[in-house]
Amino acid sequence: MNCKYFPHTQDDLKGMLERVGIDSLDDLYSQIPESIRFRGNYDIPSEMSEIEVRQLFERLGSQNRQMTCYAGYGVYDHYTPSVIPQLLQRSEFLTSYTPYQAEISQGTLHYIFEYQSMMAELTGMDISNASMYDGTTATAEAMMMAVAAGKKQNKVLVSETLNGDIRKVLDTYALHQGIELETISEKDGVTDVDDLKAKLAVGGVAGVIVQQPNAVGIVEDFTGFADACHENKALFIVNSVAADLAVLKTPGEWGADIAVGDGQSLGIPMQFGGPYVGYMCCTEKLIRKMPGRIVGMTKDNRDQRAFVLTLQAREQHIRRQKATSNICSNQSLMALFVTIYMSLMGKQGLKEAAQLSYAGAHYFCDRLQATGKFHLVYDKPFFNEFLVRYDRDVDELIQFYMMNGILPGLKMSDGSLLIAVTEKRTKEEIDRFVEALPLAHGIG
Repeated sequence: MNCKYFPHTQDDLKGMLERVGIDSLDDLYSQIPESIRFRGNYDIPSEMSEIEVRQLFERLGSQNRQMTCYAGYGVYDHYTPSVIPQLLQRSEFLTSYTPYQAEISQGTLHYIFEYQSMMAELTGMDISNASMYDGTTATAEAMMMAVAAGKKQNKVLVSETLNGDIRKVLDTYALHQGIELETISEKDGVTDVDDLKAKLAVGGVAGVIVQQPNAVGIVEDFTGFADACHENKALFIVNSVAADLAVLKTPGEWGADIAVGDGQSLGIPMQFGGPYVGYMCCTEKLIRKMPGRIVGMTKDNRDQRAFVLTLQAREQHIRRQKATSNICSNQSLMALFVTIYMSLMGKQGLKEAAQLSYAGAHYFCDRLQATGKFHLVYDKPFFNEFLVRYDRDVDELIQFYMMNGILPGLKMSDGSLLIAVTEKRTKEEIDRFVEALPLAHGIG
């Protein structure tokens, strides 16, 4: 057998087979029953030239419908500077797997160090790890981290205003970790602080999870939350959209012990649901409870700056099923993506993008309410996402706009419409949306 993309030569294969005492690859697989072996021809198309491959993917890509997107609920249509994909492909960054050998992974270790530094500053926390898979699993890891830190306390309180998709993942993780999840009620679209305090007073709570802005875009006031948690020996965990922290009060300023969320808003395209990157930051006293790894900066024997893996939570090697977390790898390439984005944008650029999103959302909301057909569900401060109720058939409204190249938002379970605006949406686009409403009413 000669596979052109495998590095092994025939001599290599012969040597390996001799080492294990067999004559051929067929002998190696001889214990696999014939009944489950595939003996047919693989359905693989014949080879193509470069231009034919490009034409094929252009035809496939043309089947996608390009829409003006007002949908959010955790994933947002932010702008991606064109330089990022080019820089991602530099050989010193695009290193395979994980950077165990520091001497050959300085590029990867360097950008992870910069990523950690930027995320710690963005969240107002002491420490950042070297990224997580996505914001949802980062939140689940924070839940388990709280229980591990709480020792005999295995209850975690979760605000009802948390994104429903995140809650489902928390439920799944908790089921197999022996963690008890209890819901903090919402009141007028925000976390009910009285219910929080009442549930904390019962005792046995390891952590409290809230979201900022919450699932329907409301900016919540967490004054006193951290004090209430700490008085009852519980950790305060805040999930946030990363880009929004450029202008909102940070988790660190709210007194959070752990800050988690998704970094997709930092320029990563929506790209059909992933890959994204989760962030996790915490206070220094929790550093040894944090999953993943932390990269540090030092000097080598020539007194030159060098980067190394400072901490690794690779406890699954020895604790296995009893490990706090089995996270060991990370979304390092996507961490590089958001690191380049934040470097390009700078503090002022991040603020301006967030302010444009905020201004666009409020302009859009005002224009929709002025039609008399839309009504804001909660009279609460919101950032770039808001929940409205439409006085006619919302399904027909969505269908009308989709037929005209616009994804108008996300229909919620109660029939309301959640609309998100980013810096990509222009005043002209919003005006066209509103001006098309009479046509939408004609199909209602």
